[in-house]
Amino acid sequence: MLKLNSMPELSSMLELIEKTRDGVALNPVDVERLIHGIATDAFPDYQVAAWLMAAYCNGLSDSEVYALTDAVAKSGSQVTEPLGLVDKHSTGGVGDKTTLIVAPLVTSLGIPLAKMSGRGLGHTGGTLDKLESIPGFRVALSREQIAMQVQQIGLAVVAQTEELAPADKKMYALRDVTGTVDSIPLIAISIMSKKLASGAPNLVLDVKVGNGAFMQSVKRARELAKMMVRIGAYHGRHVRALLTRMDQPLGYAVGNAIEINEARQCLQGGGPADLREEVIALASQMVSMGLDISLEDAQVKVENALYQGMAWRKFEKWIEAQGGDVSAIQQDLPLAPTQKEWVATEDATVVSINTQAIGQVALELGAGRHQLQDPVDPGVGLTCFAKSGAILKKGELIATVYARSQAEAQRAIQQLQQAIVMDETGRRDEGLQSVVMELIASDEART
Repeated sequence: MLKLNSMPELSSMLELIEKTRDGVALNPVDVERLIHGIATDAFPDYQVAAWLMAAYCNGLSDSEVYALTDAVAKSGSQVTEPLGLVDKHSTGGVGDKTTLIVAPLVTSLGIPLAKMSGRGLGHTGGTLDKLESIPGFRVALSREQIAMQVQQIGLAVVAQTEELAPADKKMYALRDVTGTVDSIPLIAISIMSKKLASGAPNLVLDVKVGNGAFMQSVKRARELAKMMVRIGAYHGRHVRALLTRMDQPLGYAVGNAIEINEARQCLQGGGPADLREEVIALASQMVSMGLDISLEDAQVKVENALYQGMAWRKFEKWIEAQGGDVSAIQQDLPLAPTQKEWVATEDATVVSINTQAIGQVALELGAGRHQLQDPVDPGVGLTCFAKSGAILKKGELIATVYARSQAEAQRAIQQLQQAIVMDETGRRDEGLQSVVMELIASDEART
Protein backbone atom coordinates (compact mmCIF):
# COMPACT_ATOMS: atom_id res chain seq x y z
CA MET A 1 0.00 0.00 0.00
CA LEU A 2 1.16 3.52 -0.84
CA LYS A 3 2.61 5.29 2.20
CA LEU A 4 3.94 8.76 2.99
CA ASN A 5 6.17 9.78 5.86
CA SER A 6 3.43 11.77 7.53
CA MET A 7 -0.33 11.99 7.43
CA PRO A 8 -1.63 14.74 5.12
CA GLU A 9 -3.04 17.86 6.73
CA LEU A 10 -6.39 19.43 5.82
CA SER A 11 -4.60 22.53 4.55
CA SER A 12 -2.70 20.41 2.02
CA MET A 13 -5.99 19.07 0.67
CA LEU A 14 -7.22 22.64 0.23
CA GLU A 15 -4.11 23.32 -1.84
CA LEU A 16 -4.85 20.31 -4.04
CA ILE A 17 -8.43 21.42 -4.56
CA GLU A 18 -7.30 24.90 -5.54
CA LYS A 19 -4.72 23.56 -8.00
CA THR A 20 -7.23 21.39 -9.82
CA ARG A 21 -9.86 24.14 -9.67
CA ASP A 22 -7.43 26.55 -11.32
CA GLY A 23 -6.23 24.07 -13.95
CA VAL A 24 -2.77 23.61 -12.42
CA ALA A 25 -1.57 20.03 -12.89
CA LEU A 26 -0.86 18.02 -9.75
CA ASN A 27 2.74 16.83 -9.48
CA PRO A 28 3.63 13.27 -8.37
CA VAL A 29 3.93 14.28 -4.70
CA ASP A 30 0.53 15.97 -4.88
CA VAL A 31 -0.99 12.83 -6.33
CA GLU A 32 0.50 10.62 -3.62
CA ARG A 33 -0.75 12.99 -0.93
CA LEU A 34 -4.23 13.05 -2.45
CA ILE A 35 -4.70 9.29 -2.85
CA HIS A 36 -3.06 8.47 0.49
CA GLY A 37 -5.43 10.89 2.21
CA ILE A 38 -8.46 9.38 0.48
CA ALA A 39 -7.42 5.79 1.22
CA THR A 40 -6.75 6.48 4.91
CA ASP A 41 -9.80 8.74 5.47
CA ALA A 42 -7.46 11.59 6.41
CA PHE A 43 -9.48 13.99 4.24
CA PRO A 44 -13.16 14.63 4.99
CA ASP A 45 -15.68 13.63 2.34
CA TYR A 46 -16.63 17.22 1.57
CA GLN A 47 -13.07 18.06 0.56
CA VAL A 48 -12.67 14.93 -1.56
CA ALA A 49 -16.01 15.74 -3.18
CA ALA A 50 -14.79 19.27 -3.90
CA TRP A 51 -11.65 17.92 -5.58
CA LEU A 52 -13.71 15.47 -7.64
CA MET A 53 -15.96 18.29 -8.84
CA ALA A 54 -12.91 20.37 -9.76
CA ALA A 55 -11.51 17.43 -11.73
CA TYR A 56 -14.91 16.86 -13.36
CA CYS A 57 -15.21 20.49 -14.46
CA ASN A 58 -11.61 21.13 -15.55
CA GLY A 59 -10.47 17.68 -16.59
CA LEU A 60 -7.09 16.12 -15.88
CA SER A 61 -3.93 15.96 -17.96
CA ASP A 62 -2.64 12.62 -19.20
CA SER A 63 0.31 12.83 -16.80
CA GLU A 64 -2.10 13.33 -13.88
CA VAL A 65 -4.27 10.43 -15.07
CA TYR A 66 -1.25 8.11 -15.32
CA ALA A 67 -0.03 9.07 -11.83
CA LEU A 68 -3.48 8.91 -10.26
CA THR A 69 -4.18 5.48 -11.77
CA ASP A 70 -0.89 4.18 -10.40
CA ALA A 71 -1.49 5.65 -6.96
CA VAL A 72 -5.03 4.26 -6.73
CA ALA A 73 -3.75 0.83 -7.81
CA LYS A 74 -1.12 1.00 -5.06
CA SER A 75 -3.60 2.12 -2.39
CA GLY A 76 -4.30 -1.53 -1.57
CA SER A 77 -2.87 -4.97 -2.18
CA GLN A 78 -1.36 -5.70 -5.59
CA VAL A 79 -0.70 -8.90 -7.47
CA THR A 80 3.07 -9.07 -7.85
CA GLU A 81 3.03 -12.26 -9.93
CA PRO A 82 -0.02 -12.39 -12.26
CA LEU A 83 -2.09 -15.56 -12.04
CA GLY A 84 -3.44 -15.05 -15.55
CA LEU A 85 -1.93 -14.05 -18.88
CA VAL A 86 -4.94 -12.12 -20.17
CA ASP A 87 -7.89 -10.24 -18.72
CA LYS A 88 -11.07 -8.62 -20.00
CA HIS A 89 -13.25 -5.76 -18.83
CA SER A 90 -16.65 -4.60 -20.04
CA THR A 91 -18.09 -1.18 -19.29
CA GLY A 92 -21.46 -2.88 -18.80
CA GLY A 93 -24.66 -3.35 -20.71
CA VAL A 94 -27.98 -5.17 -20.96
CA GLY A 95 -27.68 -8.90 -21.64
CA ASP A 96 -23.88 -8.75 -21.53
CA LYS A 97 -22.98 -12.35 -20.71
CA THR A 98 -19.71 -12.43 -22.65
CA THR A 99 -17.44 -13.31 -19.69
CA LEU A 100 -19.41 -16.52 -19.16
CA ILE A 101 -18.42 -17.62 -22.66
CA VAL A 102 -15.14 -15.83 -23.36
CA ALA A 103 -13.41 -17.01 -20.17
CA PRO A 104 -13.71 -20.77 -20.84
CA LEU A 105 -13.21 -20.19 -24.57
CA VAL A 106 -9.85 -18.45 -24.13
CA THR A 107 -8.60 -20.78 -21.42
CA SER A 108 -9.53 -23.86 -23.47
CA LEU A 109 -6.67 -22.75 -25.75
CA GLY A 110 -4.12 -22.90 -22.95
CA ILE A 111 -4.18 -19.22 -21.90
CA PRO A 112 -4.66 -18.83 -18.12
CA LEU A 113 -7.18 -16.26 -16.87
CA ALA A 114 -7.90 -15.15 -13.32
CA LYS A 115 -10.66 -12.54 -13.44
CA MET A 116 -12.27 -10.43 -10.76
CA SER A 117 -15.85 -9.52 -11.64
CA GLY A 118 -18.59 -7.46 -10.08
CA ARG A 119 -22.27 -7.50 -9.23
CA GLY A 120 -25.02 -5.77 -11.14
CA LEU A 121 -26.32 -2.36 -10.15
CA GLY A 122 -29.20 -0.56 -11.82
CA HIS A 123 -30.19 -1.62 -15.34
CA THR A 124 -26.95 -3.52 -16.08
CA GLY A 125 -26.39 -7.08 -14.88
CA GLY A 126 -23.39 -8.47 -13.02
CA THR A 127 -21.35 -11.56 -13.89
CA LEU A 128 -21.25 -12.74 -10.26
CA ASP A 129 -25.04 -12.62 -9.94
CA LYS A 130 -25.38 -14.75 -13.05
CA LEU A 131 -22.83 -17.30 -11.86
CA GLU A 132 -24.49 -17.52 -8.45
CA SER A 133 -27.72 -18.65 -10.13
CA ILE A 134 -25.88 -21.97 -10.66
CA PRO A 135 -26.52 -24.10 -7.53
CA GLY A 136 -23.44 -24.27 -5.31
CA PHE A 137 -21.24 -21.89 -7.32
CA ARG A 138 -18.80 -19.95 -5.08
CA VAL A 139 -17.46 -16.51 -6.03
CA ALA A 140 -15.48 -15.84 -2.83
CA LEU A 141 -12.10 -17.61 -3.05
CA SER A 142 -8.86 -16.91 -1.25
CA ARG A 143 -5.79 -15.98 -3.26
CA GLU A 144 -4.37 -19.44 -2.56
CA GLN A 145 -7.55 -21.09 -3.83
CA ILE A 146 -7.53 -18.90 -6.96
CA ALA A 147 -3.88 -19.76 -7.65
CA MET A 148 -4.51 -23.48 -7.21
CA GLN A 149 -7.58 -23.41 -9.45
CA VAL A 150 -5.78 -21.51 -12.21
CA GLN A 151 -2.91 -23.97 -11.98
CA GLN A 152 -5.31 -26.92 -12.23
CA ILE A 153 -7.78 -25.77 -14.91
CA GLY A 154 -6.42 -22.40 -16.09
CA LEU A 155 -9.46 -20.35 -15.04
CA ALA A 156 -11.07 -18.61 -12.07
CA VAL A 157 -13.71 -15.86 -11.98
CA VAL A 158 -14.17 -14.44 -8.49
CA ALA A 159 -15.46 -11.49 -6.51
CA GLN A 160 -13.23 -8.45 -6.18
CA THR A 161 -11.50 -8.29 -2.81
CA GLU A 162 -11.88 -5.34 -0.43
CA GLU A 163 -8.10 -4.86 -0.54
CA LEU A 164 -8.02 -4.16 -4.29
CA ALA A 165 -7.68 -0.39 -4.97
CA PRO A 166 -9.65 0.74 -1.88
CA ALA A 167 -9.14 4.40 -2.78
CA ASP A 168 -11.22 3.80 -5.90
CA LYS A 169 -14.11 2.44 -3.85
CA LYS A 170 -14.17 5.57 -1.71
CA MET A 171 -13.85 7.88 -4.70
CA TYR A 172 -16.63 6.11 -6.59
CA ALA A 173 -19.01 6.27 -3.62
CA LEU A 174 -18.57 10.05 -3.56
CA ARG A 175 -18.78 10.40 -7.34
CA ASP A 176 -22.08 8.54 -7.24
CA VAL A 177 -23.69 11.12 -4.93
CA THR A 178 -22.05 14.29 -6.27
CA GLY A 179 -22.87 14.10 -10.00
CA THR A 180 -19.27 13.41 -11.00
CA VAL A 181 -19.60 9.84 -12.31
CA ASP A 182 -19.71 10.95 -15.94
CA SER A 183 -16.07 12.05 -16.18
CA ILE A 184 -13.90 10.24 -18.72
CA PRO A 185 -10.61 10.69 -16.78
CA LEU A 186 -12.22 9.54 -13.52
CA ILE A 187 -13.87 6.56 -15.23
CA ALA A 188 -10.56 5.57 -16.82
CA ILE A 189 -8.71 5.86 -13.49
CA SER A 190 -11.36 3.73 -11.76
CA ILE A 191 -11.28 0.91 -14.32
CA MET A 192 -7.56 0.85 -15.03
CA SER A 193 -6.40 1.15 -11.40
CA LYS A 194 -8.12 -2.17 -10.61
CA LYS A 195 -6.68 -3.77 -13.72
CA LEU A 196 -3.16 -2.58 -12.86
CA ALA A 197 -3.57 -3.94 -9.34
CA SER A 198 -4.81 -7.32 -10.57
CA GLY A 199 -1.65 -7.77 -12.59
CA ALA A 200 -2.51 -9.37 -15.97
CA PRO A 201 -0.04 -8.15 -18.66
CA ASN A 202 -2.63 -8.28 -21.48
CA LEU A 203 -6.06 -6.67 -21.34
CA VAL A 204 -8.98 -6.43 -23.76
CA LEU A 205 -11.57 -3.74 -23.04
CA ASP A 206 -15.16 -4.02 -24.25
CA VAL A 207 -16.39 -0.42 -24.37
CA LYS A 208 -20.14 -0.38 -24.89
CA VAL A 209 -21.78 2.35 -26.99
CA GLY A 210 -25.48 3.15 -27.24
CA ASN A 211 -28.67 3.84 -25.31
CA GLY A 212 -28.13 0.86 -23.01
CA ALA A 213 -24.53 1.80 -22.18
CA PHE A 214 -22.86 4.30 -19.91
CA MET A 215 -21.27 5.87 -22.99
CA GLN A 216 -24.11 6.76 -25.32
CA SER A 217 -22.07 8.50 -28.04
CA VAL A 218 -19.33 7.00 -30.20
CA LYS A 219 -17.20 10.11 -29.66
CA ARG A 220 -17.14 9.77 -25.88
CA ALA A 221 -16.73 6.00 -25.99
CA ARG A 222 -13.75 6.39 -28.31
CA GLU A 223 -12.24 9.03 -26.02
CA LEU A 224 -12.59 6.74 -23.00
CA ALA A 225 -11.17 3.75 -24.87
CA LYS A 226 -8.15 5.71 -26.09
CA MET A 227 -7.43 7.03 -22.61
CA MET A 228 -7.54 3.56 -21.06
CA VAL A 229 -5.28 2.15 -23.77
CA ARG A 230 -2.80 5.00 -23.17
CA ILE A 231 -2.85 4.32 -19.42
CA GLY A 232 -2.08 0.68 -20.05
CA ALA A 233 0.76 1.46 -22.46
CA TYR A 234 2.29 3.96 -20.03
CA HIS A 235 2.33 1.30 -17.32
CA GLY A 236 3.73 -1.42 -19.56
CA ARG A 237 0.50 -3.31 -20.21
CA HIS A 238 -0.73 -4.43 -23.62
CA VAL A 239 -4.26 -3.11 -24.00
CA ARG A 240 -6.73 -3.26 -26.86
CA ALA A 241 -10.24 -1.82 -26.81
CA LEU A 242 -13.25 -2.79 -28.89
CA LEU A 243 -16.17 -0.41 -29.24
CA THR A 244 -19.32 -2.57 -29.34
CA ARG A 245 -22.96 -1.64 -29.88
CA MET A 246 -25.35 -1.49 -26.96
CA ASP A 247 -28.39 0.02 -28.70
CA GLN A 248 -30.19 -3.28 -28.13
CA PRO A 249 -29.69 -6.12 -25.63
CA LEU A 250 -26.78 -8.43 -26.44
CA GLY A 251 -28.29 -11.76 -27.40
CA TYR A 252 -31.90 -12.38 -26.37
CA ALA A 253 -31.75 -13.17 -22.65
CA VAL A 254 -31.75 -10.55 -19.88
CA GLY A 255 -31.59 -11.78 -16.29
CA ASN A 256 -29.43 -14.19 -14.32
CA ALA A 257 -30.30 -17.89 -14.76
CA ILE A 258 -31.76 -17.09 -18.16
CA GLU A 259 -28.41 -15.65 -19.28
CA ILE A 260 -26.60 -18.76 -18.03
CA ASN A 261 -28.96 -20.77 -20.24
CA GLU A 262 -28.13 -18.63 -23.26
CA ALA A 263 -24.40 -18.80 -22.53
CA ARG A 264 -24.69 -22.61 -22.53
CA GLN A 265 -26.36 -22.46 -25.95
CA CYS A 266 -23.53 -20.33 -27.29
CA LEU A 267 -20.85 -22.57 -25.81
CA GLN A 268 -22.51 -25.50 -27.53
CA GLY A 269 -22.30 -23.77 -30.91
CA GLY A 270 -25.73 -22.11 -30.99
CA GLY A 271 -27.28 -19.03 -29.44
CA PRO A 272 -27.98 -15.61 -30.97
CA ALA A 273 -25.78 -14.47 -33.85
CA ASP A 274 -24.88 -11.10 -32.30
CA LEU A 275 -23.69 -12.76 -29.09
CA ARG A 276 -21.52 -15.22 -31.02
CA GLU A 277 -20.06 -12.38 -33.08
CA GLU A 278 -19.01 -10.38 -30.04
CA VAL A 279 -17.68 -13.40 -28.15
CA ILE A 280 -15.52 -14.45 -31.10
CA ALA A 281 -14.23 -10.90 -31.57
CA LEU A 282 -13.26 -10.46 -27.90
CA ALA A 283 -11.77 -13.93 -27.54
CA SER A 284 -9.78 -13.54 -30.77
CA GLN A 285 -8.15 -10.36 -29.46
CA MET A 286 -7.29 -12.07 -26.16
CA VAL A 287 -5.88 -15.17 -27.85
CA SER A 288 -3.89 -13.04 -30.30
CA MET A 289 -2.28 -11.25 -27.35
CA GLY A 290 -1.92 -14.30 -25.14
CA LEU A 291 -0.27 -16.50 -27.78
CA ASP A 292 1.41 -13.64 -29.68
CA ILE A 293 -0.11 -14.67 -33.00
CA SER A 294 -1.96 -12.81 -35.74
CA LEU A 295 -5.61 -11.93 -35.22
CA GLU A 296 -6.55 -14.09 -38.20
CA ASP A 297 -4.82 -17.17 -36.73
CA ALA A 298 -6.34 -16.42 -33.32
CA GLN A 299 -9.86 -16.28 -34.78
CA VAL A 300 -9.42 -19.68 -36.43
CA LYS A 301 -8.37 -21.17 -33.08
CA VAL A 302 -11.26 -19.48 -31.27
CA GLU A 303 -13.88 -20.69 -33.72
CA ASN A 304 -12.52 -24.23 -33.59
CA ALA A 305 -12.57 -24.20 -29.79
CA LEU A 306 -16.15 -22.90 -29.77
CA TYR A 307 -17.63 -25.18 -32.41
CA GLN A 308 -15.69 -28.33 -31.56
CA GLY A 309 -16.75 -28.36 -27.90
CA MET A 310 -13.44 -27.39 -26.24
CA ALA A 311 -14.93 -24.25 -24.69
CA TRP A 312 -17.98 -26.12 -23.36
CA ARG A 313 -15.84 -28.80 -21.72
CA LYS A 314 -13.73 -26.09 -20.07
CA PHE A 315 -16.93 -24.39 -18.87
CA GLU A 316 -18.03 -27.62 -17.15
CA LYS A 317 -14.64 -27.99 -15.44
CA TRP A 318 -14.74 -24.37 -14.31
CA ILE A 319 -18.22 -24.61 -12.81
CA GLU A 320 -17.29 -27.82 -10.99
CA ALA A 321 -14.01 -26.33 -9.67
CA GLN A 322 -15.92 -23.47 -8.01
CA GLY A 323 -18.48 -25.73 -6.40
CA GLY A 324 -21.23 -25.48 -9.00
CA ASP A 325 -23.60 -28.32 -9.82
CA VAL A 326 -22.47 -29.45 -13.29
CA SER A 327 -25.63 -31.50 -13.85
CA ALA A 328 -27.68 -28.30 -13.41
CA ILE A 329 -25.96 -26.52 -16.32
CA GLN A 330 -26.30 -29.43 -18.71
CA GLN A 331 -29.90 -28.34 -19.17
CA ASP A 332 -31.73 -25.06 -18.75
CA LEU A 333 -31.70 -23.66 -15.22
CA PRO A 334 -35.27 -23.25 -13.89
CA LEU A 335 -36.94 -19.88 -14.38
CA ALA A 336 -39.78 -18.09 -12.58
CA PRO A 337 -43.09 -19.94 -13.09
CA THR A 338 -45.23 -17.14 -14.51
CA GLN A 339 -44.55 -16.83 -18.23
CA LYS A 340 -46.14 -14.24 -20.52
CA GLU A 341 -45.51 -13.72 -24.24
CA TRP A 342 -45.77 -10.70 -26.53
CA VAL A 343 -46.61 -11.68 -30.10
CA ALA A 344 -46.65 -9.41 -33.18
CA THR A 345 -50.21 -8.59 -34.27
CA GLU A 346 -49.09 -7.32 -37.71
CA ASP A 347 -46.03 -7.46 -39.96
CA ALA A 348 -43.67 -4.74 -38.73
CA THR A 349 -40.10 -3.49 -38.78
CA VAL A 350 -38.26 -2.82 -35.52
CA VAL A 351 -37.31 0.86 -35.76
CA SER A 352 -35.59 1.40 -32.40
CA ILE A 353 -35.08 -0.19 -29.00
CA ASN A 354 -34.71 1.63 -25.69
CA THR A 355 -32.15 -0.77 -24.24
CA GLN A 356 -31.91 0.90 -20.85
CA ALA A 357 -35.67 0.60 -20.47
CA ILE A 358 -35.45 -3.14 -21.18
CA GLY A 359 -32.76 -3.46 -18.52
CA GLN A 360 -35.08 -1.56 -16.19
CA VAL A 361 -37.84 -4.09 -16.85
CA ALA A 362 -35.55 -6.90 -15.70
CA LEU A 363 -34.52 -4.81 -12.70
CA GLU A 364 -38.13 -4.26 -11.62
CA LEU A 365 -38.86 -7.98 -12.00
CA GLY A 366 -36.12 -8.57 -9.41
CA ALA A 367 -33.19 -9.59 -11.62
CA GLY A 368 -31.14 -6.58 -10.53
CA ARG A 369 -30.64 -4.30 -7.58
CA HIS A 370 -31.07 -0.60 -6.83
CA GLN A 371 -28.42 -0.75 -4.09
CA LEU A 372 -25.51 -3.15 -3.73
CA GLN A 373 -26.95 -4.80 -0.62
CA ASP A 374 -30.26 -5.66 -2.33
CA PRO A 375 -30.93 -9.37 -3.07
CA VAL A 376 -31.56 -10.57 -6.63
CA ASP A 377 -33.98 -13.20 -7.91
CA PRO A 378 -32.07 -15.60 -10.18
CA GLY A 379 -35.18 -16.98 -11.86
CA VAL A 380 -36.84 -13.84 -13.22
CA GLY A 381 -35.98 -12.15 -16.49
CA LEU A 382 -36.96 -11.95 -20.11
CA THR A 383 -36.05 -12.83 -23.66
CA CYS A 384 -36.26 -10.02 -26.22
CA PHE A 385 -36.16 -11.37 -29.79
CA ALA A 386 -36.57 -7.98 -31.48
CA LYS A 387 -33.43 -6.57 -33.14
CA SER A 388 -33.13 -3.09 -34.64
CA GLY A 389 -33.91 -3.19 -38.36
CA ALA A 390 -35.43 -6.68 -38.26
CA ILE A 391 -38.77 -7.47 -39.92
CA LEU A 392 -41.24 -9.27 -37.67
CA LYS A 393 -44.07 -11.28 -39.18
CA LYS A 394 -47.59 -11.40 -37.78
CA GLY A 395 -47.73 -14.04 -35.06
CA GLU A 396 -43.97 -13.96 -34.46
CA LEU A 397 -42.78 -13.95 -30.84
CA ILE A 398 -41.29 -10.59 -29.83
CA ALA A 399 -40.57 -11.18 -26.14
CA THR A 400 -41.23 -13.52 -23.23
CA VAL A 401 -41.27 -12.49 -19.58
CA TYR A 402 -40.59 -14.77 -16.60
CA ALA A 403 -42.07 -13.35 -13.39
CA ARG A 404 -43.32 -14.32 -9.94
CA SER A 405 -46.90 -13.13 -10.51
CA GLN A 406 -49.33 -12.42 -13.33
CA ALA A 407 -49.46 -8.75 -12.36
CA GLU A 408 -45.66 -8.38 -12.57
CA ALA A 409 -45.58 -10.22 -15.90
CA GLN A 410 -48.33 -8.05 -17.38
CA ARG A 411 -46.64 -4.86 -16.21
CA ALA A 412 -43.34 -6.03 -17.71
CA ILE A 413 -44.96 -6.73 -21.10
CA GLN A 414 -46.54 -3.27 -21.10
CA GLN A 415 -43.15 -1.70 -20.34
CA LEU A 416 -41.49 -3.69 -23.14
CA GLN A 417 -44.16 -2.48 -25.56
CA GLN A 418 -43.15 1.08 -24.69
CA ALA A 419 -39.43 0.32 -25.08
CA ILE A 420 -39.57 -1.18 -28.60
CA VAL A 421 -40.73 1.05 -31.46
CA MET A 422 -42.10 -0.73 -34.52
CA ASP A 423 -43.37 0.53 -37.89
CA GLU A 424 -46.29 -1.39 -39.38
CA THR A 425 -46.53 0.72 -42.58
CA GLY A 426 -44.22 -1.44 -44.65
CA ARG A 427 -40.99 0.36 -43.85
CA ARG A 428 -38.02 -1.38 -45.49
CA ASP A 429 -35.62 -3.43 -43.43
CA GLU A 430 -32.44 -1.40 -42.95
CA GLY A 431 -30.40 -4.52 -42.19
CA LEU A 432 -28.86 -5.74 -38.99
CA GLN A 433 -25.61 -4.04 -38.03
CA SER A 434 -22.39 -5.63 -36.82
CA VAL A 435 -21.98 -5.56 -33.04
CA VAL A 436 -18.27 -4.71 -33.20
CA MET A 437 -17.72 -1.14 -34.33
CA GLU A 438 -14.04 -0.31 -33.90
CA LEU A 439 -10.71 -1.55 -32.55
CA ILE A 440 -8.43 0.84 -30.64
CA ALA A 441 -4.88 -0.24 -29.85
CA SER A 442 -1.75 1.63 -28.79
CA ASP A 443 -1.06 3.46 -32.06
CA GLU A 444 -4.63 4.70 -32.45
CA ALA A 445 -4.79 5.78 -28.79
CA ARG A 446 -2.03 8.34 -29.23
CA THR A 447 -4.00 10.35 -31.81
